[in-house]
Amino acid sequence: MHPNPAFRSTPPEDNLAFARAKGFGILSVNGVDGPLAAHVPFLLSADAGFAELHLARSNPVARACLAGPIAAVIMISGADAYISPDWYGVDEQVPTWNYIAVHLRGTLSALPGESLRGHVDAVSAEHENRLLPKKPWTSDKMSSDGMARFMRMILPFRFDVAAVDGTWKLNQNKAAEVRARAADHLAQQDDSGAQAIAALMRAALARDRD
Repeated sequence: MHPNPAFRSTPPEDNLAFARAKGFGILSVNGVDGPLAAHVPFLLSADAGFAELHLARSNPVARACLAGPIAAVIMISGADAYISPDWYGVDEQVPTWNYIAVHLRGTLSALPGESLRGHVDAVSAEHENRLLPKKPWTSDKMSSDGMARFMRMILPFRFDVAAVDGTWKLNQNKAAEVRARAADHLAQQDDSGAQAIAALMRAALARDRD
């Protein structure tokens, strides 16, 4: 995470809300031959004390964890955008990148196989219910044999959250008028990430002015 305190002031509850809403990140552990990573959907518990996730049975991260609990991190990325120094309207500036990122650090453990079906149903319900208007997909639409075949391909895991780190890098280390000019230029870009970062920069500026 970026070490500048100006980018690290977001309250833990906001970082957790971002992670919960995203529900997808990069899970990384230390393997025998070096770092391992997997892109995973996850479901954060109501108290944010743990997350449940699943991995393909053949995934190296899954195999590394089956020997016992291991230290792990889940990295969740948000919008990001390149910032041109020309946008600031002041001299002696260099390019940078604004972005949102949250890291959940903790311990990854294998769960018993019988917990898998409930986990799969909970994850699909969480995201299907966001897809309006449509009737949510449920595993009941699968045949018993078909569902069992897919379930054999994945394994359930629990990630116990020990620490939450967040970086919301939105030019908070610069003067308000400089930040505003950069946000205005970003908003004009034909890029959804740039426009999202522009909106976040403007929201941060408004909070600072209150």
